Amino acid sequence: MYRLTEWFVFDLLNISRQAHFGEALQFFLYDSIKIILLLFAMISVVGFTRSFLSASRIKRWLTRRGIIGNLLASLFGAVTPFCSCSSIPIFLGCIEAGIPLGVAFSFLITSPIINEYLAVLMLGFFGWKIALAYVSSGILIGVACGLILGKMRLERYLAEDMLLFYSQSLSVDVEYRGIKQRIIFGLREAIGIVKSIWLWILVGVGIGALIHNYVPQEAVQKIVSRGGAFSVPVAVLLGVPIYGSCAAIVPIAVALFQKGFPLGTALAFMMAVAALSLPEAIMLKRAMKLKLLAIFFSITALGIVITGYIFNILQKVLI
Repeated sequence: MYRLTEWFVFDLLNISRQAHFGEALQFFLYDSIKIILLLFAMISVVGFTRSFLSASRIKRWLTRRGIIGNLLASLFGAVTPFCSCSSIPIFLGCIEAGIPLGVAFSFLITSPIINEYLAVLMLGFFGWKIALAYVSSGILIGVACGLILGKMRLERYLAEDMLLFYSQSLSVDVEYRGIKQRIIFGLREAIGIVKSIWLWILVGVGIGALIHNYVPQEAVQKIVSRGGAFSVPVAVLLGVPIYGSCAAIVPIAVALFQKGFPLGTALAFMMAVAALSLPEAIMLKRAMKLKLLAIFFSITALGIVITGYIFNILQKVLI
């Protein structure tokens, strides 16, 4: 798919590879197609799988175990190779399955912060101590923030159609006969959600493509360097509007660190880019009301800021 979009933009349309517009267009096409296909596939799979499970039993199991549900969701997020936007399909599937909102948020927070290839990049650039500390802190942020969000009883701030899905899935167990019915159920759910969210995906990825290709790395470094003692929250606030893959984020974090920025400041910036992108907010706005979106971003950002300061304090031990 990546090669196909490259061929379309740079060969068929004959746009220069050095042009920011060409890079932005290729980024937009590739990520839009990838996310929409992933959205459809994951919702279909979640719907098909859910047809075998009792929604009320899953809810009782997760609720009874409290923190275990959040921990399992965070661990699952850590082994899924998704960015923040690509994690949304599974998050929506969790909502539809009646999984507690705080548990679903634990997955949504951890999934983009940690994944296999990011861990490999961290290991190569920073060494095993920092890589292990980063992975552990990502899981901890997901668990802690999910627990806090779950305790706040925020389900009423889901969008009306999502709230309807959530309410029904908490109380209704449907029986299906045969594999065909289960497949049809999953496909119908996927089609319904993709229909309602595809425009938000295009808008979000479009903004992300512009930011990703037009905001220079030097500007990021200058702004963060002026933060002083508040460099960690400044780095987090700066990272929120930026959208990019882990392969692009890690080198920027390394560059910040090599420029003399504290370790926690560099890693907090990377976490914010991974977990709290503006395109993600635009897509999630379709699934939740603005108040819930603001609370989710604020608590997650606070968790990242605290983690950044802890990394700064432990920098000499980790290096």
